[in-house]
Amino acid sequence: MGGGSAQALQQMGFDHLFRSFIHGENWVGFIVFVVLVVMSVMSWYYIVRNFLTNTMIRQRMEGVMSKFWDTSTAQEAIRAMEMQPKSEPFSKIVLDCAFAATHHQRHEGSRLAEALNRSEFIDRALRQAVARESMRLEAGLTLLATVGSAAPFVGLLGTVWGIYHALIGIGASGQASIDAVAGPVGEALIMTAIGLAVAIPAVMAYNFFVRTNRTTYARFDEFAHDLHDFFTTGARVEAVPAAAVAGPRSTAAAAPAAKK
Repeated sequence: MGGGSAQALQQMGFDHLFRSFIHGENWVGFIVFVVLVVMSVMSWYYIVRNFLTNTMIRQRMEGVMSKFWDTSTAQEAIRAMEMQPKSEPFSKIVLDCAFAATHHQRHEGSRLAEALNRSEFIDRALRQAVARESMRLEAGLTLLATVGSAAPFVGLLGTVWGIYHALIGIGASGQASIDAVAGPVGEALIMTAIGLAVAIPAVMAYNFFVRTNRTTYARFDEFAHDLHDFFTTGARVEAVPAAAVAGPRSTAAAAPAAKK
């Protein structure tokens, strides 16, 4: 009896699952398994792709911005930005801004200049460039969120079908023995595990990329504001140190106290 139970429990592994697929005994489970495999492959593709993209951006962004500001002339800075890889977003924002400034200057005195002044035209180009590069960073995030939320339910479908398959086996054999239910129950448990194995990495990657992208978006906005000032006024507006701002205020506040 114990040997028969042990042999029946051995049917709860992947071997029995794949045999049921090959023999066509569990076509619903096969469809669920294929869907989970496709979801896993697609999610891991975007996990690796976005990780490499974010790593490249974070490693290069300070150097790209420094290279732009440290060059002696705007023409040299633009040439340096043109030499950056196509996947580098900060240089593309610079090039769009420079093109907008040149285009507006070339059409000065025309209807374009009358409809939009230089500041508004550059600001519009910057907004479009930042939005475009932000959308590129979000590639695959919708799929990761979908996989993270849907994969457990897809696996649950395989679980429900496995339990149903076990009940069919009990009805066919006429007895609720371990031999009749071990295989289908094993399939059900495996489908649940596969669904979780697909969902958990997708959810973790989605949260990681959302947090990383939020930091990059902030740098986009900061850089875009500096570019707007540079291409509008011809000079970068430097931030006023906090100590310089607080100094006069503290002196002014101390003066009335001294008078008392």
